[in-house]
Parts: sequence; C-alpha cells; structure tokens
Amino acid sequence: MNQKVILVLLDGLNYEVARHALGHLQAYCSAGRAALYKLECELPALSRPLYECILTGVPPIESGIVHNNVSRLSTQRSVFHYAAEAGRTTAAAAYHWVSELYNRSPFNAARDRHTEAPDLPIQHGHFYYADHYPDSHLFADAESLRVRHSPDFLLVHPMNIDDAGHKHGLNTPQYRNSARVADILLAEYLQRWLGAGYQVLVTADHGMNDDRTHNGLLPEEREVPLFVLGSAFSLDATAQPRQVELCGTICELLGIPHDKPICRELLL
Repeated sequence: MNQKVILVLLDGLNYEVARHALGHLQAYCSAGRAALYKLECELPALSRPLYECILTGVPPIESGIVHNNVSRLSTQRSVFHYAAEAGRTTAAAAYHWVSELYNRSPFNAARDRHTEAPDLPIQHGHFYYADHYPDSHLFADAESLRVRHSPDFLLVHPMNIDDAGHKHGLNTPQYRNSARVADILLAEYLQRWLGAGYQVLVTADHGMNDDRTHNGLLPEEREVPLFVLGSAFSLDATAQPRQVELCGTICELLGIPHDKPICRELLL
C-alpha cells in the first residue's frame, strides 16, 4: 500500500473505559471516519511482553518476553526491523522498554533517551523512564519526531493511563480522567496526522482491574480497544482483529515485505 502509519499505544487502557471516555475518537466513529474494535490481549497481560507482541506479532510464550523484568533485545522481527530494512524511516516516542527491546539493552539514559541512529531499527527516538512522565510532553515529543523526520512508521506510547490505574484502580475518577486527557491530547494532533496522509491505529497493551494491577484473565484486564482511522481502512464492522495481527497489518499498510499474520478485513 505504501502508506505512512502512526501507532498510538495508550498503555493500560481498558476497552470499556475507551468506549465511553474517548469522546473525540468516538466522534470520528460516529461520522463514519473511524471504527472501534475490541481486542483480547495475549497472556500474560503485562506491558513488556505485550509491547513485544504488538510490535512483532509473536505471543509472549513464544517470544520469551514473559514478564516485565526480561531486559534484553528481542530475538524477533518487529515492524521497526522490517521498515528499516525496506528503506523506510522509523521513529518512536515511547517508554524506555521499547528501546531495550529493539535498539540497545540495557537502556542508558545519557546515550539512549534521545536517539538519532540510522543503523538501528528505531532510527529516531525520544524515550522516557518515569511512569508519570506527562502524556502532554510525550505527544509533543512524538510530534517533534514527525515534523522533523516525517517517519514512515511512528510509535506514540504514553503511560499516564496505566500509571493512574496502578495508583487508583479501574473504577476511579483518576483512571477515567487520565483516559479523557489522552483523548483531548489526541484531538490536538489527529487531524494534522490524517491531513498529512497517515493511517492511524490507537490501541492498548492491556487493561486494568480494581486491584490496581493486571496480569490475569479478567475481561477488564484483557479487553482493549483498537481504533483505526485513515483512507486505507475498510471500517468493516464485522472484522475481528487479534493483537498478534497488528504487526503484520501495519506492515501491509506500509507496503513492506513481512511474514506476520494480518487482519485482512481491516484493510481496503
């Protein structure tokens, strides 16, 4: 397809909260310009294993990234690898675990926080390492990368929703309001991203429970949203995408060779 793609990974966002709290994204759905799907995240419902799953299409028990303390480079092929090898430009504004998975491990803030490295899978990066790093700053980091480098694939990965969930739990104003703030921040950028021709996917790694954590089988821990926006998407209400299909579907949008599963129904 040869499209440009932005993947927004709203860490820790439960599907039901996304469905009722993300008013700007839902306005696109109501206008027939976006679609919302429910995904069930792979197990375990933990962040680092699911970053790897989303970006490589490989479930945690196969990737070996089975908990958050597995700190090493991935042994799998990610969207970043495929894109860079195809001569496309990659960028990420993301938590430092993403840098550890695909660029260099362990993360060294002085070296890795601001990355300009054409020889690495993530060529341009701003990586943070505090869970309370403001989402407003993270989106500004991402937009700076987009404006400066016009990447073909850009990962945008804020953490404040997950941070609020761990501090306060699922059924709290703090958690729901953190989702609303993310939606307002997205409203600042979505129109210009779409206007620049990007295909945009907005999803989450896992959800959250009332115990202020996630790692089990409860629907509120495993059910996450997938919003898709852009001219290359079918908006087919019957599509049933899976988390392991996101990597391959993004590669299809980029028009680059890959060997990952895809959700064909998402695409025109």
